[in-house]
Amino acid sequence: MIKAVIIILAAVVPVAPVIVYFWSMRGHDRVKSTKDLLFAFKSFNAVLVLMGIGLAVAWLVTPQTVLAFNGVLQQAVSDPYASLAAGVSTGLAALGAGVGVSGTGAAAIGAIAEKPEALGRSLIFVGLAEGVAIYGLLIAFLVLFR
Repeated sequence: MIKAVIIILAAVVPVAPVIVYFWSMRGHDRVKSTKDLLFAFKSFNAVLVLMGIGLAVAWLVTPQTVLAFNGVLQQAVSDPYASLAAGVSTGLAALGAGVGVSGTGAAAIGAIAEKPEALGRSLIFVGLAEGVAIYGLLIAFLVLFR
């Protein structure tokens, strides 16, 4: 029974913002419809966050799961600072790559719109900015498996 409820919620909940949008399009006021759609997406994200918090609380409250995970964690990672360093290197590299791709991606789209044959060169620059995240991930693996 619980599996059926989960499957129904998983199928219906992601469609809710679209239903709100088309429901509000009946009045043909595009600005109000767009505001309703944004509110529906924000509500959907809030529902997802609340579901995640509820799942995390339920997982952390059960002591058997926590104790079993603690034993696995102690076997897997002997140095907590290595895990911290790997997480920080991956996170900061991903943030840097995001900033780099946002600038080069916007410039690449503008260049392609004016001159379509510039696609190859602009993709190279976007790929170079993406490489920063891969380097951060490589550093994380080097730190973890030293």
